Amino acid sequence: MTTINRREFLQRSKSTGLALGAGVTILGNARSVRAVPENEKIVLGMIGVRGRGGSLAGGFLSRGDCQIGYVCDVDTRTGQSRAEQFAAHQDGRRPKFEQDFRKMLEDRSVDAVVIATPDHWHAPATVWSCQAGKDVYVEKPPTHNCWEGQQMIKAARKYKRIVQVGTQNRSAPYNFAARKFIEDGKLGKIHLCRVFNMKHQGNFAMAADGDPPEGLDWDMWNGPAPEHKYNHTLHRSWNHLWDYSGGDLANDGVHQVDLARWLVGVEVPKAVYSTGGRFNSEGAAQSPDTQIATYDFDNLVMTFELTLYTPYMLKTDGGIRDSDMIPYWPQNATRIEIYGDKGVMFMGRHGGGWEVYIRPKDRKPVVSVCTPGRFPDPEHKENFVRCIRSRELPNADVEKGHRSALLVHYANISYRLGGEKLVIDRQTEQIVDNPAAMALFRRSYRRPWVIEEEV
Repeated sequence: MTTINRREFLQRSKSTGLALGAGVTILGNARSVRAVPENEKIVLGMIGVRGRGGSLAGGFLSRGDCQIGYVCDVDTRTGQSRAEQFAAHQDGRRPKFEQDFRKMLEDRSVDAVVIATPDHWHAPATVWSCQAGKDVYVEKPPTHNCWEGQQMIKAARKYKRIVQVGTQNRSAPYNFAARKFIEDGKLGKIHLCRVFNMKHQGNFAMAADGDPPEGLDWDMWNGPAPEHKYNHTLHRSWNHLWDYSGGDLANDGVHQVDLARWLVGVEVPKAVYSTGGRFNSEGAAQSPDTQIATYDFDNLVMTFELTLYTPYMLKTDGGIRDSDMIPYWPQNATRIEIYGDKGVMFMGRHGGGWEVYIRPKDRKPVVSVCTPGRFPDPEHKENFVRCIRSRELPNADVEKGHRSALLVHYANISYRLGGEKLVIDRQTEQIVDNPAAMALFRRSYRRPWVIEEEV
């Protein structure tokens, strides 16, 4: 057999559409470990490794066909520590560390990047990575605002890059089964879909400005957001501050929104309305702890309901999603309810499966279908790796992720404007006859952390 280097192998796989090359065995189980020669492994650059990034890196390393070439983090202590940890899982080969990920993008040996930064960095890092010729796995939500998603799609298509959004539900076998069930008409005509995100998260105080911790490049962490001195609250509670994210609708609810949108087959809404408030506790959080959004589609209404003061509502735990158990739906915090004229489907995200209830009999519930489901993280990574080699669009392609993120951003724009009803131009995705809303359609970027008009 002719010996080829890793780069040539990947290029041949891409050009021929082969799922894998010689000497590589892919098993049907995405959780299986693969024995892959070193020069055929996909080299990854990790961007952001403090929380979710560390977990993603471990998952890719456990596959056996990927290796971590770079660890990039604005906090040198976190980054260097992670590099040591990852080295122990790849025969002592320590990834290179860079505080500024742009230096990593210059290295042609890196095939793909994994972005797990705070939300306000997702789009800039994705666009720049595409421009550098890297494929991208970017955590949800893919964007901080509506305009960013349009730019990400342009960059992915222009540079012919694979961009997978970390909405794992799109790779779950049990969700494919639910979608086929709906497409086959077994739920009947669907006119209402309810999405829930009901959890328990407290408020927080605003800390005084101060000096950044040793080893942290605060200016880069802050990135495209308005200039601000180091602040511990901004650094650690950014999920609920508008300059950095979109509250728990963006942070967690986007998973359910994306799954619901996919299952019922809708794209861009005609109109959006959202109301709510930060009612339960006082503090510095800007995003609501109570929120309801209504999305008008053709012949279908989707609603999103959020609470952050409900400790009796439980997310699907590992014991359920790693077994054949089904959640107790009335107190499942992240369920989806899809109402057809033949039955109602209760759907769990990230495992938990789904059930269809039809008309009760003798005052007792009747379940016509019960399908368990597992947490699809391994399957989502499998899909990303396969698409790097085949060049097919991934399950959670950036355009799909963008369309789901639009629902997040539209709702938050309506909420921030006091509950104004937004009318959407479904071709341009822009908000019609509402300058105040369009002012929130995109952000003003702080140089040099800018996504340019021409990507």
